Amino acid sequence: MGLEEASRRPYVKCNDCGVRIVEAQCERALDEWLRDDAVDRVRQLCYDKVLGPELFFSPLLYVQVTKFKCGAMALGFSWAHLIGDVATATTCFNHWAKILGGKTPDAVTVNPRNEPQDRAPADAAVPRSVKSVGPIEDYWFVPAGVDMAGYSFHVTEPMLTRLQQQEPAAAGGAFELISALLWQTVAKIRAAKEVKTVTVVRNDMSARSGNSLANEQRVGYVEAGSPPAKTDVSELAALLAKNVVDETAAVVAFPGDVIIYGANLTFVDMEQVDLYGLEIKGQRPAHVEYGLDGVGEEGAVLVQPDADGRGRVVTAVLPKDEVEALRAALGSTLLQPAP
Repeated sequence: MGLEEASRRPYVKCNDCGVRIVEAQCERALDEWLRDDAVDRVRQLCYDKVLGPELFFSPLLYVQVTKFKCGAMALGFSWAHLIGDVATATTCFNHWAKILGGKTPDAVTVNPRNEPQDRAPADAAVPRSVKSVGPIEDYWFVPAGVDMAGYSFHVTEPMLTRLQQQEPAAAGGAFELISALLWQTVAKIRAAKEVKTVTVVRNDMSARSGNSLANEQRVGYVEAGSPPAKTDVSELAALLAKNVVDETAAVVAFPGDVIIYGANLTFVDMEQVDLYGLEIKGQRPAHVEYGLDGVGEEGAVLVQPDADGRGRVVTAVLPKDEVEALRAALGSTLLQPAP
């Protein structure tokens, strides 16, 4: 609301920013949809819209409500936000559910206060974990240069146990082990191209103190000394567990626009994210799955716990012509049915 300068009459200025809600129907049952391993299946449940080019009139969030034939319901959130990390998006949705349920969310404070950081010089070197791009301005879209596709699969508890038994010397946990296997597999697919440097994105829970609001995303890189395609999975897992070079401060200070996901082959650790914290009328999600848009051509892999926390759901966003090769390779290793 404001006043026109000429007449001093009050007026209300409306825009489309905020939230839009989309309703959809699915002719399949939820179980059938979950068994479908089609590429980009998550796009069916999330409304796809890039932020911009008219930034002042672009909704930051789309909510798609999809009703399945069996009576199940899917909530698809499309989140385009300056604070665009998975942990922040998940926290927002979980708090919304509390408010809708009549609960008063815990008070959030910014403590300690984050002081503005000095920018690096204009000619500063680009951190190795990210890729510099031209000014994004009001249109949040960076073409990857190739068609990208998302492939999601479920690593069940028996599959994960079998992998751990095959690599007993592997350091770290499920994230490092699965990421190491994917690193090796993608390196084999890209035989003519070295994949020695990868980016690692993690959620740093120690950054949060009580109910304070903080930047919890950490960004770094790992470099292999030998070709990953010929390196044992256990060695790659050890690198991911112990040799990540944290570049968070350098990324924050860098003066230009950058992309993180897909600058190098990127592994996103979602082990500490409260994916199943959303509760509506006493019901929690039966399945949670994330995808990424705007990923660079090197690709990104998200590793998250499944509903019971004993298996993992993995989403790989890669160039479209690599997805079938990845599916075939994993079908003979990680996703091979138990004898």
